[in-house]
Amino acid sequence: MTIFHPETSGGGLAAKFGAPDAMAFIARSENQPAGCLAFDRFDDETAEVHRFFVDESFRGKGIGRALMGAALAEIRKGRSRTVLIHTTFYMTSAVAVYESFGFRSCPPFRETPEHVRHTDVFMSLAIRSS
Repeated sequence: MTIFHPETSGGGLAAKFGAPDAMAFIARSENQPAGCLAFDRFDDETAEVHRFFVDESFRGKGIGRALMGAALAEIRKGRSRTVLIHTTFYMTSAVAVYESFGFRSCPPFRETPEHVRHTDVFMSLAIRSS
């Protein structure tokens, strides 16, 4: 799981995901936090999904699909034409969820450190035609 560090990220969670074109979701199951997903604006016509995680004890119950479905529904309400995801090849369950929603491999959209570049997976989904 990725930890959000407000001291190095330019503000707290409210600053990052409280903007009109950003949102964070927390899924609950059995009255427990089960997963999370967030998105924000990458540029004027593009959103980026971040912080997608489902706790091991809740995996296989459709929580990841529910989070992604909710996020994409909200993104479609805005002006974004494309949704981006940057993940790693060993996040096989997450990649499977992304692919099931129609995300496909795309060229890198950001620089990453050379020592981890071989693990990068960049994906995109067109949600509106140009």
